[in-house]
Amino acid sequence: MLKETTKILVIRFSAMGDVAMTAPILKEFNQHYPDTEVLFISREFFRPFFHGVENLTFIPFDPSKRHKGFFGIVRLFLELRKHHITAVADLHQNLRSRILTLLFFFQGVKRVTINKGRKEKSLLTRKKDKVFAPLQQTVERYAEVFKKLGYPFTLSNTLKKVSPAVLNTEMFPPKTQKWIGVSPFAQHLQKVYPLHKMESVVYSLADLGHQLFIFGGTPEEEEIADNWASKHENVRSLVRKVKLEEELAFISNLDVMLSMDSSGMHLASLKNIPVVSVWGATHPYAGFLGYGQSMADAVQIDLYCRPCSVYGNVPCYRGDFACMNNLAESTVVNSVINKLNNGEATSLSTARKI
Repeated sequence: MLKETTKILVIRFSAMGDVAMTAPILKEFNQHYPDTEVLFISREFFRPFFHGVENLTFIPFDPSKRHKGFFGIVRLFLELRKHHITAVADLHQNLRSRILTLLFFFQGVKRVTINKGRKEKSLLTRKKDKVFAPLQQTVERYAEVFKKLGYPFTLSNTLKKVSPAVLNTEMFPPKTQKWIGVSPFAQHLQKVYPLHKMESVVYSLADLGHQLFIFGGTPEEEEIADNWASKHENVRSLVRKVKLEEELAFISNLDVMLSMDSSGMHLASLKNIPVVSVWGATHPYAGFLGYGQSMADAVQIDLYCRPCSVYGNVPCYRGDFACMNNLAESTVVNSVINKLNNGEATSLSTARKI
């Protein structure tokens, strides 16, 4: 009698950074449980994150048409049931994922949902009597779900030395300098280093002879990045110029990524690239530091009000946005320079003013 194949359905519909964070976890899971199949369901746009993850089948989720609304989730369940799933790992914990896991539960399939730690995050971000302490990292919360399903493994949470992807020479220049990626945008403004200050950082690093590449996604971000690139020969915009697959391949060739608390940090982690991250309203203590990244590379200033938000979607109640406005450009520049020099103490006394 043949042994039944174990198949785990893993759910993480969105957001971009959170989905990207799951890929390294699933790679490690596969190393420990190579005979277990993983069916990962998410939006089609995120499929490239999982290229190279062995024994994984990506299933596209279509929330606007086929899988829209309650009956769309029921349709999705009926489609997934054909795969003979033996366990469900809900890494999202939203209404859609809860309905889907509940339907599998009624079929006798074991399910485990992520504990997002909402109560302790509320204590970390409240105004009065703030409990300022590091919480469990999100990547560890992901791994804990598999442990509760009966698949324990110790998460290494480290970047690995890997060969960069071969680039299209017609699209990208030959690498003759240090390559620095810059991901200066985020979904919420409270996580964005003021753009005039970031522009100064970009030019200061470009003046040192490094090649900088700006990443983003929206037409507005494209306009800003193109404007920066037009003013310096060592600055180039990739915003809306390349597909996601090409962007990931390019990121694998960077020496360092400078990013907000945003998806740029997690895409770099996906490609084992170190990140210098800038934090304002949010804080690494909430658990969203990129996989394999170091707290030592998180650039931030200590303020009694930080963090005031988990996701950066709460306006500054002080009204002065001091967490970002008081963070000197030279501090950000020096953090990137030191990372390029493998942590050796090298500094620039001032950043270029614009």
